[in-house]
Amino acid sequence: MGFFWIDRMSVMASQTPNPKIQLPDSDDGNSVVLERRTQKTQPPQMYQVVMLNDDFTPMEFVVMVLQEFFSKDREQATQIMLKIHLDGKGVCGVYSKDVAATKVDQVAEAAKKHGHPLQCLSEPID
Repeated sequence: MGFFWIDRMSVMASQTPNPKIQLPDSDDGNSVVLERRTQKTQPPQMYQVVMLNDDFTPMEFVVMVLQEFFSKDREQATQIMLKIHLDGKGVCGVYSKDVAATKVDQVAEAAKKHGHPLQCLSEPID
């Protein structure tokens, strides 16, 4: 019986499918024609992560956070830290909504772990 199965399969595999497609001879009025429209997708809304100044978090900790979570080199991190210190806030980076929220959470967790009141937030870019 096993040979019958193999022989039957090889016969089925060697047959070519019938390419004929039958179309209805007349339109009964129930046909629907769909028009293909190209959709233009908008880029995702971007968010900037903003770090806020406080009088208690050491500047060196802010530089370390900028390096670790925002991939800034020492010079960039120092420049952003000084902007935060002088202007009261500074932009750490621009990301998609989920990534920005993750960065804010990472900063808050690191600050809490080290006992600092450092705050960070994300806001949409217009």
